[in-house]
Amino acid sequence: MKKELTKHKEILFIIFASIIAGLIAKLPVIFSLDEEFFYPRNMGFIIFPVLALYFGWKNQLSAPKMAFIAAFFVLSAVFINSLPNIENDTLILSCIHLILLMWSVLGFAFTGELKNTLQKRLGYLKYSGDLAVITTLILISGGLLSAITIALFELIDLKIADFYFQNIGIFGLVAAPIVGTYLIRSNPQLIGKVSPLIAKIFSPLVLVMLVVYLAAIIFSGKDPYNNREFLLIFNVLLIGVMALIFFSAADISEKPKTNFQNWILFLLSAVTIIVNGVALSAILFRISEWGISPNRAAVLGANLLILVNLILVTIQIYKVISRKREIEAVGEVISRYLPVYVIWTAIVTFLFPVIF
Repeated sequence: MKKELTKHKEILFIIFASIIAGLIAKLPVIFSLDEEFFYPRNMGFIIFPVLALYFGWKNQLSAPKMAFIAAFFVLSAVFINSLPNIENDTLILSCIHLILLMWSVLGFAFTGELKNTLQKRLGYLKYSGDLAVITTLILISGGLLSAITIALFELIDLKIADFYFQNIGIFGLVAAPIVGTYLIRSNPQLIGKVSPLIAKIFSPLVLVMLVVYLAAIIFSGKDPYNNREFLLIFNVLLIGVMALIFFSAADISEKPKTNFQNWILFLLSAVTIIVNGVALSAILFRISEWGISPNRAAVLGANLLILVNLILVTIQIYKVISRKREIEAVGEVISRYLPVYVIWTAIVTFLFPVIF
């Protein structure tokens, strides 16, 4: 009976949180705010505070910890909205990295402490991967339902598309990760099998794609040294592959992989080091030719951090394959390195607007 009551409270909390997130997303309409000013700066504040509140409630965080989380969101909102309304690279970098920093603070709410165990950090990585998958599925399902609903009303000559997306669709959009979080927490055995399966399927495919792509670059004559857009896409590719490696490694400590899977992960990490090396050399070339800029400084720092992390991960996977280390060592090296990313993200968010 007590368990059922707790479940009902949690469902009510999810509904309440979804409504709050939807109202935050509707603030530009409610208060006639400039959407081009509001959304780039405040996108993360729509979802992360309510998710942090949810995990704070579920983990029964102490008042000082909840105050720390609340203070971070309030001060960050004041900071990002006080920056000059001039569209430049520094503002864009600060807005993007603030979202990553909010993801880090959500991790604090998830684990419940700053000096959390390595296993809890891996659990947060696994949750993030699961959330990305389940949110995508919810959005696809919601998109199909929305399309059918609008089409049905059009059959009776009622045009509801604008009203639907402005008043219903936006609430469904922001509710997706909140509902996804509840599904992950309430059905961990079911949802937890999805992202590892996707990683298992796509890891060898991405490995083949990277090898073919690197070969194609040589024969195509295209390079990231003189083409800014190509370098940008190259770095997006790098981050995507890194995420795949991280989420695969997050699951690796809980469920030991076969030697074939370990080899795939090792080769994928090794090839990604080559991709990172190409991107890093292109950034250094552009800095030597055209000087430092906020974008180049941010990408240079991120690529250096990723390169070091990749090398450490690759070494550990090799030791696992050669039977010198246990499989948990891969997860440990990723967990220990996560605070380094948090520090760099904070520097780009808060110091770059001052430095540049």
